[in-house]
Amino acid sequence: MSAAAVEHPCDVEPESLLPTANRVAERSPGWRIEIIGGVITAAPPADGPHADALTTLMVPFLTAGLHGTESRVLQGIGLWLPGGPEDYAIPDLAIVDADFDEHRVENNCYDPAVFRLVLEVTSSNYNNDLRNKVVAYAEAKIPVYVITDRRHGRLHVLTEPVNGGYDSHQVYAPGQTVTLPESIGAPVTLDVDQLIQAGRRRS
Repeated sequence: MSAAAVEHPCDVEPESLLPTANRVAERSPGWRIEIIGGVITAAPPADGPHADALTTLMVPFLTAGLHGTESRVLQGIGLWLPGGPEDYAIPDLAIVDADFDEHRVENNCYDPAVFRLVLEVTSSNYNNDLRNKVVAYAEAKIPVYVITDRRHGRLHVLTEPVNGGYDSHQVYAPGQTVTLPESIGAPVTLDVDQLIQAGRRRS
């Protein structure tokens, strides 16, 4: 006679993702812990070229006056995502409304409505930036998503969020310049070659 599986009632409900993610973050200083599509992701500390590319990217935004009274240029600010009950991301760089601090939602994350642009510089987890976050940021209706793809030497500019992604996805190579939509608050032009060179590992 075969034995049937016996289900025992569980007295303790499984822990939700948010406290688990926060505990992982506490145990992993310097790592970026996010919940994207109901999955906890962990990215190791960025290398020097990643930081160099990020600083190089900040310069044109600062020069355009976007870190002022109407908007702010911020690194590592939490973005609360509508894709899941506990989803959130921490983009490398964001342009947000100046009153962003009045729109905190939960877990030190802010309402996506205050984000004008999010930007990622890829690392070893580049597929997350190029796939999962495209869907997540589009669902959050982030108007402009910029990706510096260090692995393939390209700059991606995604605009016009729709269900499942962005209606416009333009890819630029070194030697080209990119003018971002003025909806971010000011005209900004990016030099693709400069950004790719800054993010390249020196061996």
